This record gives sequence, structure tokens and C-alpha cells, in this order.
Amino acid sequence: MRVLSCLTEDHHFGLVALAAFICLVGSWVTCGLLRRVREERGVPLASWVFLGALAGGATIWCTHFVAMIAYRPGVEIAYEPLLTGVSLAIAIVGVGLALGGATIRGRFMPALGGAVFGLAVSAMHFVGMAAMAVEAVVHWSYAYVAVALIGSVVFGAAAFQFSARADDRFARPKGAAAMVLGIVCLHFTAMAAMTVIPVAATDGVLTGQDAQHVLALGVAGVGLLVLGAGAASHFLDSQAHALHRERQQYLIDSSVDGMAIERDGAIIAANEVLATLLGIEREALVGASLEQWVEDAHRLGDGAVAQTVLRTEAGDIAVELSARRDQTTAGGVMIYAVRDLRDRMAQERRMAHLARNDSLTGLPNRASFLERLTRLKKTAAEGETLALFALDLDRFKEVNDLYGHAVGDQLLCVIAERMKAALHEGEFIARQGGDEFLALASVAGRDQALAVAERLRKAVMETVTIEHADLSCGASIGVSLWPEDARDVSTLINNADLAMYRAKASLTQDVCFYEADMDQAVRARRRVTQALREALEREQFELHYQVQASVETGKATGYEVLLRWKNDEGRYISPVDFIPVAEETGLILPIGEWVLRQACRQAAAWAEPHRIAVNLSPVQLSHVDLPRLVHQILIETGLSPSRLELEITETAMITDMERTTHVLRQLKALGVTVAMDDFGTGYSSLSTLKAFPFDKIKLDRSFMLELDGAAPQSRAIIRAVLTIGESLSIPVLAEGVETAEQLAFLRAQGCNEVQGYLLGRPQPEADALSHGAAVIPATATARTAA
Repeated sequence: MRVLSCLTEDHHFGLVALAAFICLVGSWVTCGLLRRVREERGVPLASWVFLGALAGGATIWCTHFVAMIAYRPGVEIAYEPLLTGVSLAIAIVGVGLALGGATIRGRFMPALGGAVFGLAVSAMHFVGMAAMAVEAVVHWSYAYVAVALIGSVVFGAAAFQFSARADDRFARPKGAAAMVLGIVCLHFTAMAAMTVIPVAATDGVLTGQDAQHVLALGVAGVGLLVLGAGAASHFLDSQAHALHRERQQYLIDSSVDGMAIERDGAIIAANEVLATLLGIEREALVGASLEQWVEDAHRLGDGAVAQTVLRTEAGDIAVELSARRDQTTAGGVMIYAVRDLRDRMAQERRMAHLARNDSLTGLPNRASFLERLTRLKKTAAEGETLALFALDLDRFKEVNDLYGHAVGDQLLCVIAERMKAALHEGEFIARQGGDEFLALASVAGRDQALAVAERLRKAVMETVTIEHADLSCGASIGVSLWPEDARDVSTLINNADLAMYRAKASLTQDVCFYEADMDQAVRARRRVTQALREALEREQFELHYQVQASVETGKATGYEVLLRWKNDEGRYISPVDFIPVAEETGLILPIGEWVLRQACRQAAAWAEPHRIAVNLSPVQLSHVDLPRLVHQILIETGLSPSRLELEITETAMITDMERTTHVLRQLKALGVTVAMDDFGTGYSSLSTLKAFPFDKIKLDRSFMLELDGAAPQSRAIIRAVLTIGESLSIPVLAEGVETAEQLAFLRAQGCNEVQGYLLGRPQPEADALSHGAAVIPATATARTAA
């Protein structure tokens, strides 16, 4: 009742209302600044503490001073300026210390700062009371003083503790209300503790009620000005923070990963991706902790990345969690990115599957097969036999040609499934590529391996209906046994391939077992291939020349260039043995280029401008760069194009008539001549001569051999070819002329040129040119004339 009577009877109600307004506004601003101060570190923290100290100190001091001016003790009151100023300084410094203490991390540090605030309010009040000069006797009730001090400290601690709660949307109103109660409790309880007994009237520094009213308004105006400045700064900063939060929210909403921003272990912002992953509303995330769904999330340091599990009601989700501290704001602000790994892990599993399995049929691929075979070899029991099956489909190319590759792919898939179903436990099949498959089984012997092969063959041969067409394939299967046929993996597979090729070539056997003599020819071919490469590097090839002469004049018209290979033992190897191997392996291209360049270089240095004839392999003729190569060699060697004659076979023409004709026209455009070699054998037909205007026809040597036996057919064919050449204006050269009788017959039939042992055998360059004009022997000429 004493406090109430002091408020209603001893104070001016209007000034009390003004003091209350200042207190409310100041407390609201101070609580807002307190929350801002707790978010900062470094230099910005000092600035905000200073601003908060001014606003809070002004709130306390102005409230106190206006309320003191509203006090009516019944005597004139004067105020000591020095102590009044000291009270203001105490308020500002005390609030600054309270705000600084509240920034220290700890659960009850805000309450401790609030207690300092309450003590600062108390100190400011009693120093201000000491500044009051009055001619009266003042009695104090220490019980009321104690209540005022306790109330100020308790309400101050509550105000700071309430305001510091970031997860409470009503934290600021609660804090402001507690701060107002603390200031009001202190002031009016402390005023009630004081009893003033007037002694005599005195002249104070400020006297008269009007003057006191003016002073109260002035103090209130200054205080409100300070509070307004603080409120304006806080408002602008809040706007900037709001814009920053909007941008931050926009950025995390733009992310394809789940994003969450935490301050002091509580989520303050999250995006829709994270909410979708968790299966909850985004609003429910705010205020919660990420550790509710991700264990040990808070243990991640700045910049750390870890794979972990996101616990949701729908089940666990594998995620990648990255944490980064927000360097643009103070405090414990962490930004977490949660990346869903399910798609990536599924893709990795798919890639791993594709790396080990065939993409079309789904069967294991060659890499998986090799891994399985290697593992079985290591774990095989003593005496165990492994059978390796190399399987190739028969007539599969016909399906592709007739029905298209799409149907062929479907057929492969069906056959693959059937072969897989035909296997027993422990047996393994893989697709090697194309229409080739590899299978593996542990067997007791050849009979059991044959049974496995028959199961596979029957699965392949079953009719398959695709797009209303009944399709079927055969199977050629080669079998090699480990360790009987080979000990290492590559040899075992190679042996199965050799057996499969024999089965494919056989008309009666679909399944063949490997036998040691199968690879003798293969090994011999490999030896020849390696020797050819070495011969090309060591320049062991030689060019020999065989003269060509005119039947009419008997003089040399040119030389055919023939390739010879002398091995390390000094023995010549027949072209029949190495040319087919060179063509199969592609070595004929560098060898043929060497022959062409070497022949042109040598011929360019001859004294007589004889023509040289160089044979072209079908492999060379199919190469797109042949015309460019010939042109380049002619330029390099300086040989006249008219002195170069290129010989091709009819077989090379028939293989790809349109392409070959195009290449030959390009060669003729260079100025070289083109001759058809071995005419009369193979695919001989008049359409070949019609397709391209050859410069010469070379009659095959086989007709000369039959001519000595007086075979009427050979003579008739020779006459027909010579007649065709004459009618088409194409000169004819007969090869293999070895006797004067052959030469006489050719002369009688009008043959243009001849070549053979009668004129001379193939010889090295120096020996071939030493014969000078290389005329037809005089005896042969005389016998012919006779």
C-alpha cells in the first residue's frame, strides 16, 4: 500500500505516464539490440554494444529522471549536476557491461548479464537520488531498499534470458515486459522506501513546478531522441538482415540438394528439397535440430563432407552431408547440404553391372568370364577338370541381312536366355561379342564336356518366332580342357577358338575338341607375320626385274617388278608363302608402299626410259589413299607417270566393282597405265573389260603350259583373247613364254608383247639391265621366221 500511495499521491500522474512511455519504448529497443548483439563478433560486436549501451542507459536514466521530476515530496527539490551526470554514466557503462556479458556463450550467461543490468539500474537510481538536494530530513526503509534491489536484479535477469531465446517467437515481448517491470519495481519501491520530512524552504538549482515540467520534457525529448536513433539503426539493420535471409532462402531453395541453416544447433531455414526427403512440412523443420534425422551431424567441422544415413519415417536414405560455417555472419551459423545418393549409387551399380555384363543380352561379359575362370583355376580341387566352350552361331549373319539388326538383336537375347537356362548349377556362360559366346563347366572328362556342349547346341537350335518369322541358328562349338590342353587362361581360350574354327569349317561336326596339331599352322603363320615385320624394319626385301619384250621387234619394252625376301639364313622365301600372310595381317600395305617407292626410285635412275610394271594387291586397291600415295611417290622419285604400269587382278575388280573403278580412274588421271593381270582365270568376263578401259591385258601363264600339249581349248582361248584385245584396241601381253614354239604361235596370232623364261628369269636390277635391249634370242626369232 505504501508503494501504491507513493505512486498515486506523491507523483505527478502525467509525468509518470511520460516516464512509463519512455521505459516501454526503451525496453523494446534494448531487448532488440540485445538479440542483435548476441549475433555479432569482432568489431561489429563493439559497435552494437556501444549502441545498446546508449539506448539502454538512456532508457534507464530518462525513466528515472522524469519520474524523479514527477515526485512531489512537498518541498522544493534541486539536483546536483555532477552526481546527475555520474548517474547517467553509470547507466550507460552498466548496460554496456551487461550486454557484453550476455554475448558470452553459455546457457545462463544471458541471465548473468541481466543481473548486471539490474545492478546497473539500482546503482544509477541511488546515485541519482543522492544528486537530489532538498531541505528536509530523509528516512530510508532498508526492507524496501532490499526488495527494490532484488526485484531489479531478478527482473533484469529474466529480461535478458527471455530476449536471448532464438527459438521463441515471443522472446522480445517477454524480455521487454520483464525489463519494464524491473525498472518500475526498482524506482517506485525505492521511492516508497524514502520518507521526506521538510525542515525549511530553500532555493534549489531548479525551482517551481513549471520549471520542473520543462526540465522533464527536455530530458524526455533527449532520451527519446537517443532511443529513436537506436531504434532507427536497429530497424535498418533488421531490414538488411531480412533481405539477407530472403537471399539466403532463395539460394537454398535454388539448390538441388537438401539445405538447412542452423544457429546454435537449431534450424532457422531449410529448403523444400530437404523437407521432401524427410517427408515432413518445411515449417516443421524450423527450430528443430538436424541431428534428429542425421546422427552426429554436429560433429562435422567446417568444410567437412561425409557419407551417412538420413533417418525418415519411410526408411533410411543414403546421403552425403557437407557442412560449412557461414563466414558472413557471426555466431554458430552452419550451412548443411544433404545430397541424396540413391540415384548416384544406382548409377554406380548400373555402371558396375555394365562393366561386368553385356548390355544387350545381360549375360556376363568377357571380363567377368576371365575373372570367373581365373578364380576357378585357383580353387579347383586336385584332379578337377575345367571345360571351356567357345561357341559361334551359324547362319546368324543371314538373319541380320534378311530381317535387319533389330531382329538379330532380339534373336541374340532369346538364345542367350535359353543357353543360360540350359546350364546346370556351377556352370557359367558369357557373351564375348557379336555372335560369339564362352561357357565354362567343371567336368569329369570329355564325355561330360560333350554333354554340356550338346545342351548348349540344342538351346541354340530351337526355333524362335520374332515378328511372325520362324528363325533358327546353328552352333559351332570348340572345347578345350584345363589342365589337359593348357595351363594359362589365354592359351586355353585360344585353343577353344581353334577347335571352334575347325567345327565351323567341318561339314559333319558341330562340336570339336582341341587337338595339339590344330595350332601348328596358326603358329607357323604367326612366325611368318613376325618375320615379315622384322624384314620390313631391317630392309631384307629385294626387287627383281623380269623383262617384257615386243613380239614384233624383239626389243625390251619394260620390266615387271617382283618382290623377293631373303631371310637371315640367306635363303629366298617364295612369295606364295608370305604374300597371303601379308594380305591377311595388313602388312601388305607398308610392304607394297616400299616396293612402289623403291621401284620408282630405281627406274628413275635408268639410262633407258623403260616402263616398270608393279603388281597391286586387292588390299592396296581397296585403300582410299592409294591414288594420293602413287602421286606422292612419283613426285618424290621424279619418275614419269607414263613409265609406271600398275597391274591388278580380275578378283580385285569383282570384289567391289564401283569402288575399284573409281580408284582406277583416279590413277589413270595421274598419267599411269593400268593392266589387267592373270586374265582368263578366276572371275573372267567381258563385263570386266567393259567396266574400265584397261591399257593392257596380261594373259595368264597357265595357257602357255597347256599350249605345249597341243590342247585345242587353250589355243582357242588365246585366239579369242587376242581377238578381243584387237577389237577393243587393248594390247595383250602373254606371260610364261618359255619355248620358241610358244613364241611362234603368239606371233602368228598377233600377240603384242611377251614375258617369260625364254627372254630371261627375274634378276636383281644390275643383272636385268646388263642385257641392254634385252631382245628376244636370235635362235627363237630365226625359228619363228622359218
